[in-house]
Amino acid sequence: MSARSLIHARGLVAAAAVFALAACEHSAPPQSSAAPVPAAKPGRPAAVAFTPPPLRAIPDDAFGAEVRKGEALFRHTATTAPQYVGNTLSCQNCHLDAGRLADSAPMWAAWVSYPAYRSKNQRVNTFEERLQGCFKFSMNGKAPPLGAPELVALEAYSYWMAQGAPTGTKLVGAGYPKLPKPAQGWDYARGKQVYASHCALCHAADGQGLLVDGKTWFPPLWGPQSYNWGAGMSRLDLAAGFIKANMPLGNGNSLSDQQAWDVAYYIDGHERPQDPRYLGSIEATRTKFHDGPYETYGRIAQGRLLGAGVGVVGGSTVTRESAPRAPLAPRLRD
Repeated sequence: MSARSLIHARGLVAAAAVFALAACEHSAPPQSSAAPVPAAKPGRPAAVAFTPPPLRAIPDDAFGAEVRKGEALFRHTATTAPQYVGNTLSCQNCHLDAGRLADSAPMWAAWVSYPAYRSKNQRVNTFEERLQGCFKFSMNGKAPPLGAPELVALEAYSYWMAQGAPTGTKLVGAGYPKLPKPAQGWDYARGKQVYASHCALCHAADGQGLLVDGKTWFPPLWGPQSYNWGAGMSRLDLAAGFIKANMPLGNGNSLSDQQAWDVAYYIDGHERPQDPRYLGSIEATRTKFHDGPYETYGRIAQGRLLGAGVGVVGGSTVTRESAPRAPLAPRLRD
């Protein structure tokens, strides 16, 4: 890295530190926890507001040590659980403020939502099984076995944050916001402009993020070190909701809904590691796992069929050229 590039990188790191301090709580709850409780839809109970305990309240005992271990693993997953992580991401890249921030799929809201039926695998999942999926898909790695120390630590951290929250009740700030379907659809060219103006400074023009001194400060959004095609963030509706509420970092809700949809499409209109559930062809995998209206896998964007995969999945190297073009794949609006 040149001296000029190093200075620029360290400047971004300093900015990241400022954002991190703004997001972290040591004396105040996460910024979104005070959001107004939305009105309940007819026939559905209203969401309940909840604020997790401050980190300083972690008990100074054996259980507290496990909670701190889970927090550290959440923040530095690739270095604390390298045997299960296949990219440079950490849990807190998708669950901001170490899983505490509302509208960023906070872990305190997830804990009280499981066991739950998931259409992704068409069965009831435990919380521990849900964590396994994050390692397999979002971190493009391998699922730790049930009962693994890493899963126990993450469970302890999530359980501790959820103390006092009602079980099985929708909490304000759970998951990512659901944006209304855009009247203008989503557009690659518009998304590229949004990305250049609001995202490239941190995630780089080529989407590969910022790595300084071997540490990821801003995660890659596509390519071999990003989440794979099986991750939830590869769905446009989930990505758009996350982006709208949380990006640019420290300035969430500054983009319009349309900008969030467009830039989500631009990001998920790039190649990434193959879905580990790959069935031997893009078409078969798309039909089985990616047939929803918000999927880009197996669709054509900018004249290119998405889903060939790039990088390493499950120990096998795949390249963009390794998969044939499927003429029956539908085209997304771009």
